[in-house]
Amino acid sequence: MTYAAVRRGKRVTVFVPADVNPSKRTRMERLGARVVLSQGDGDTAEAEARAFAAGQHDALLIEDGREPAIAEGAGTIGIELLKHPITVVIPVGDGALVTGIGCWVKAHAPDVRVIGVCASGAPCMVDSWRAGQPITTERADTIAEGIAVRDPIPESVARMEALVDDMVLVDDADLLDAIDLAFQHLGVALEPSGAAGLAALTVHNLPGSLPATVLTGANPRP
Repeated sequence: MTYAAVRRGKRVTVFVPADVNPSKRTRMERLGARVVLSQGDGDTAEAEARAFAAGQHDALLIEDGREPAIAEGAGTIGIELLKHPITVVIPVGDGALVTGIGCWVKAHAPDVRVIGVCASGAPCMVDSWRAGQPITTERADTIAEGIAVRDPIPESVARMEALVDDMVLVDDADLLDAIDLAFQHLGVALEPSGAAGLAALTVHNLPGSLPATVLTGANPRP
């Protein structure tokens, strides 16, 4: 977002938790964003961003999982994934990635199964998908900060109901094993949330003889 906006002369303010991954913060600031640290988790930062935007007459609040057009950008990943597999396994935070990919997949290959993955310590999107409505959890306790959600976005949950065939959970230990697997065999250094799909493939008996996943996020903490 910062890369695109700053090139068009737009100011960008990003609200993040105080314990944000330092490498992510550095990258955002180098691209030109003003980074505001919130004394809370990601959902607290989101609430502060909403309040900030409401007080600025020229501010536009961009909330990843709430904007369908942003989520649909992930459909380009779906184009690549559909070259071979019959099952796609996608990490789920606010739901933008899985619904964007799922939108393309279900439109062009409806028989391909879309499976979402959440961390066991942050299961609200799994709970919400199963219930068919947003289910908030009191905490999001996982090393996978990119999918550490406790307060689901209703629009994203509704889209997931139509586009996602199944949801599974992985423990933090599974994520660490998947990070090691990716580094040792693929030479890729993943952050925990980016390894969620790979973790699910190693610990769950998922359907499909040729499943595919997305290795997202190259921001491991130092």
